[in-house]
Amino acid sequence: MHGVDLILTLAVALGVALVFGFLALRLKLPPIVGYLLAGLLLGPHTPGFVADRALAQQLAEVGVVLLMFGVGLQFHLKDLLAVRRVAITGALVQIGAATALGAVVAHSFGWNWGAGLVFGMALSVASTVVLIRVLADNRDLQTQTGRIAVGWLVVQDIFTVFVLVVLPVLANGGGTARQHLALPIGVAALKLVLLTVLTLWPGGRLIPRLLAAVARTNSRELFTLTVLVIALGLAVGSARVFGVSMALGAFLAGVVVGQSEFSFRAASEALPMRDAFAVLFFVSVGMLFDPQHLVRAPWLTAATAGIVLLVNPLVGLLMVLALGYGARIGLRISVGLAQVGEFSFMLAVLGSQLGVLPVGATDSVVAASILTIMLNPLLYRALPKIERALMGGSIRWFRPCQRGALANDQAKETRVRAVVVGYGPVGETVSRLLDQEGVRPTIVELNLDTVRRLKSDGTLAVYGDASKSDVLREAGVEKAIALVLSPPGSPESAEIIRAARELNPDIQVLARAEFLSGAGALKSAGADEVFSGEAEVAIAMVDAALRSLGATPEQMDRERERVRGDLYGQPGRTLPGGE
Repeated sequence: MHGVDLILTLAVALGVALVFGFLALRLKLPPIVGYLLAGLLLGPHTPGFVADRALAQQLAEVGVVLLMFGVGLQFHLKDLLAVRRVAITGALVQIGAATALGAVVAHSFGWNWGAGLVFGMALSVASTVVLIRVLADNRDLQTQTGRIAVGWLVVQDIFTVFVLVVLPVLANGGGTARQHLALPIGVAALKLVLLTVLTLWPGGRLIPRLLAAVARTNSRELFTLTVLVIALGLAVGSARVFGVSMALGAFLAGVVVGQSEFSFRAASEALPMRDAFAVLFFVSVGMLFDPQHLVRAPWLTAATAGIVLLVNPLVGLLMVLALGYGARIGLRISVGLAQVGEFSFMLAVLGSQLGVLPVGATDSVVAASILTIMLNPLLYRALPKIERALMGGSIRWFRPCQRGALANDQAKETRVRAVVVGYGPVGETVSRLLDQEGVRPTIVELNLDTVRRLKSDGTLAVYGDASKSDVLREAGVEKAIALVLSPPGSPESAEIIRAARELNPDIQVLARAEFLSGAGALKSAGADEVFSGEAEVAIAMVDAALRSLGATPEQMDRERERVRGDLYGQPGRTLPGGE
């Protein structure tokens, strides 16, 4: 019956999460809130069906591994170095302040200092999933604010990974004298360094070669399978061989793949599975929450939420101001930090499993997370009104700083560009003509050798499937004026058009259909203009026939428009002077 229980738990958990996630989105809340509430409904602390929590947590482990692999894919050292002064300094000070205050609050409730420190650390790290989604929804992800926020998150993520590795060592040595803890911590640090070096050095050479070999087979299934094997294999290997957390191995695997040319294809094709298993992670956390904890420990829950909603934002704002970035950026960074999520759960759950945190600690973290994740998008959305109020008042310190940098950013973002999907004869010709007219194209291509050749020639190119939003976003479709689909009759063309329209509703879409019968589907998907080889050949032949018969330019124009309208199902236009 174990297999039946597994399928039942999986089906019910995903089904209830789907319903509550949908309701959360309709209420303009992050779907994570719905997933947590779904877990609460399926947990042992509420009436009705109770899912198998042990099985749910086992499935959630896969979600954690894939989640950390995704974080590694998004980690780029150059982006962190670009904002290192504010991101590293600000994040470390903010983590230290929240950890210290969390420890003091926990100690005031009778906990020991070790439990207080773990509790404080769980409250010091914001949710990567929530903050990136909020930044993207408010079009701040590609601005200087977004780069600082992402750099801040990277520092928090690295800190969390280190704590996840060291915490079991500290917990297992809890009964040992402090001077005797140096050896196990040193051994753990050595294993951590060895794993990192082996993964990033030999792995950094072998893994891209393996992905390149698989990519040349043109098999999407094999590529997806390879990425999953790399993520899960390094995660299990890091735990079995080096004795560190699987999350760290998955993170390092993501870093290696993320530094290669396969990062966007891996993110778009292999990680949708991550989203499903990550949902199970949030559901399993929600199952741990006991609503009666709010009655038993209301002041602890209130203090927990206070640290997240007040201390983290205040320290973040002060650090951004102190480093000279002005209040506009400071407000956005600080409001973005006013929530906790997946990494807080990881620390709280691990602390509870190791016996470091007392009963009820996880409930306080989950309660604070639900509250702050619900409020965060609303607070961020209200920032323009807050800024206008401050600018119109007597507060002199509210000013946009770093004007030069922001102006450069805006100039780059408004640069005229087009996205061309496919680089066959048609795509190559269109790209060359666009470039000659001052519109710099970005090519999206699934042929790895073509992408490498384009990049070596200085052409912007992205390797990946254009039907995936992540790939289109990397190609710059959100700021592009046009999207050109050059492959004829691609099965994914309609999906590419829909994905592009979601990211940029005003983009001009030019699509190519292999046959006239497929033009209607592309128009329905949102294409502005559709071109078919059948129709264009017919138009060219009519053109040649009329020219040989001595037709005037006006007659040729009129007939060309009439034939085009007939072929594409549009009424032909009657030109002035026409019969």
